[in-house]
Amino acid sequence: MQIKQLLSFVLSLIFLNLNAMASDLKDKMSFGVSTYSDNADVEVYSPTFALYKKLASQWMLGVKMRIDAITAASIKNGSSAGRVDAVTSASSKEDKTFDDVRFAPTAMLTYDDSDNTLTFGTYFSSEVDYTGQALFVNYVRQLNEQNTALGIGFAQSFDKWKPVYDRELPRDNRNEMKLDLSINQLISPTFSMQAVYSFMNSEGFLSSPYHYVLQDDLSKFENYPATRAGHAFALKGVYLLNATNSMNFSYRYYMDDWDITSHTLNAEYLHDFSKVFTSGLRLRYYSQSESFFIKPIGSYTLTDRYYATDYRMSAFDSYTIGIPFIYKLGGGDKLTASVDYYKTSSNEYLQTWYGIDSLESVFATLTYEFDY
Repeated sequence: MQIKQLLSFVLSLIFLNLNAMASDLKDKMSFGVSTYSDNADVEVYSPTFALYKKLASQWMLGVKMRIDAITAASIKNGSSAGRVDAVTSASSKEDKTFDDVRFAPTAMLTYDDSDNTLTFGTYFSSEVDYTGQALFVNYVRQLNEQNTALGIGFAQSFDKWKPVYDRELPRDNRNEMKLDLSINQLISPTFSMQAVYSFMNSEGFLSSPYHYVLQDDLSKFENYPATRAGHAFALKGVYLLNATNSMNFSYRYYMDDWDITSHTLNAEYLHDFSKVFTSGLRLRYYSQSESFFIKPIGSYTLTDRYYATDYRMSAFDSYTIGIPFIYKLGGGDKLTASVDYYKTSSNEYLQTWYGIDSLESVFATLTYEFDY
C-alpha cells in the first residue's frame, strides 16, 4: 500500500534529522509542509511542526508533529484504484476531501557533551487502518579530535493493522527492528566519508490486507512469509569542490531472505549563488530484483503457499530527479524547499492493479526554521 511506503520514508527522515541536530544543541523551531501526488490517484498533504528546547547546557528536548491528509481510493474501498467495491461504500474524491488523516507525533531527548551524543525517544502514528508505535536510541562517539565519529542506532516498532472492512487477518501485528552501525571519517578539510551497516528484522503480518490475486480459477488475498531479515551496506561522501560548490554522493546495497537485492545510487550537487542562496540538482537511481515468491500475472495455483501482486515484490527500476533550495534569512533563520520527480520502470503488476504502466509522482517540501 502506498501509505505504508510513505511512512517508512518519513521515519527515515526523522532519524536523519536526529543526527543533524545532535552536535548543535540550540533552541530551534520549524514549520513546514510537504505534498505528494502520483498517477495512482494518491495525494498527500503534510504539515509539520518541530520544537527543540535546551533543558540544560548538555540536554535538549525535542518534539515533532506531522499530519498527513491523504486521498487514496484504495483506503476506503479496500481494492485497487481502478476497482470500486460497492460493498464497502467507497467515497470518491468528489464526495470527500480526504480519505484518511494520519497523526504522527515524535518526542526525543538528547544529551551532548561534545565527545558523546545520546538521543532516545518514541514515535506514534495513527491512521484509519494502521497504528504505529516505535522506540529509538542513537549514540555517537567523537574520536581523534572529532575527526572520527562512531555511531550506533537502534529502533523497534510495534504496529497494528485495522483493515477498513471486516477481514480476519492471520495476525494483526507488524513489528520491525533496525540496528545501524556507522563510522564517519574526515579524510581532508574538504572531504569526509561515512560507512553504514544496517540490519533489519520484521515479523507479523507483512503483506497488505487489501491486495489480492484474481485469476479465472482462483481469488486469493496476498500472503507473504511472516518474517523478513535484511542487511544493508552504505557508503556516503561529502566533497567541498571549492568555496561555492559541493557534492554529496552515496551508494547502498541491500539484500534479504526474500531474495530481494537492491542497489541505490544518490548524487547531489550544490552551488552557492550568493551568501544567502544555495541550490543545485540531485539524482537517485534504484534497482531491485524480485522476491522468491512472486509469480507472473495469471500463473498462481491453489497449491501455492504465497501470493503477491504488489509491484514492490517484483523486479523494477526507478529514478528520481530533484532540485533543492536553501535561503538563509539571517539571525539563524533558514528557508529550505525542494521539488522531486519520481518514476518507475514499466511493470505488469502496476498495470494489473492500478491500470498504469509505471508509477510517476511529484513531491515537494517547504520548511522555515529559526532559532529563538
